[in-house]
Amino acid sequence: MEEVAIEAGSAAIGGIISSSALFPLEVVKTKMQAMGGKGKEKQEGGDGEEDTAAAEPPTALGVAKEVYETAGVPGFYKGMHFSAMQSAMEKGLYFIAYTALKSIYKQITSLDDIGTISNLGLGCISEWCHLPFTLPLDALTTALATDTKNRSAYLIMSTVFAEKGLQGMYSGVQAFVVLCLKPAIQYTVFEKVKALILAGKASSQKTLSAIEAFLLGMVARTVATIIVFPYTRAKVMLQTSDSGAKPDIPGMLKKIYEEEGVEGIFQGIGPELTRGVLSAALMLMVKEKIRGRVERIVRG
Repeated sequence: MEEVAIEAGSAAIGGIISSSALFPLEVVKTKMQAMGGKGKEKQEGGDGEEDTAAAEPPTALGVAKEVYETAGVPGFYKGMHFSAMQSAMEKGLYFIAYTALKSIYKQITSLDDIGTISNLGLGCISEWCHLPFTLPLDALTTALATDTKNRSAYLIMSTVFAEKGLQGMYSGVQAFVVLCLKPAIQYTVFEKVKALILAGKASSQKTLSAIEAFLLGMVARTVATIIVFPYTRAKVMLQTSDSGAKPDIPGMLKKIYEEEGVEGIFQGIGPELTRGVLSAALMLMVKEKIRGRVERIVRG
């Protein structure tokens, strides 16, 4: 139990710090993913009829400028406390489940080393453990970031409940059939490479340095993000769609591809990679560095 508390506590603190520090990038990437990339924007012709002109794909700088012009600096921090809460719960519950499952797995199999496939499987199960609690916060944070009416969190949630019921807060959950692989891939890559690095160190140096943890976290998150990003885009589109009859995730991906092409499927991957990579690297660096202090607190 102590090991579970140490892992979960250090991961939750790391999640809060990384999420809060990089929240403006979260706002920009969410707004980009919610936009139609190559859709048609209506323009009024001289004869009163509507002409259509191809809209330019949004850029991170353009979206950031738009946020600043409409809401100022506070616009980049709207809903940050909900995101920090989500990140703490997500990381904490993930590591509670993962550490417990890993311990059970070792007891059942009598193996000290968990294989890559088994690691991915345990990671996927661990990801699903926190979704009932964190997905509503994810939906709320997405709604706040893309809201154009300057509504409060309470008003947004009330509207969602009135229009869609409780299931409205779980829109896009089917994407996690694939998205559950993201942290599984990230932490598997991190742990496997970490073990190789520590194996080459002296017995007195069995922790990663801050720069090692940061760089390794960047690599692990990059690999995971690129693999599952299309489902991330589809999830955001489902969460922000006002349409009554929504397609499922494969249907949404097909719709995006037909309207925007391959470029549309990966729209917003730049800010996603920047925020995600820095967030994961910062979280894992903080987790590695404060783990000893959390351990001392837990063990008294």
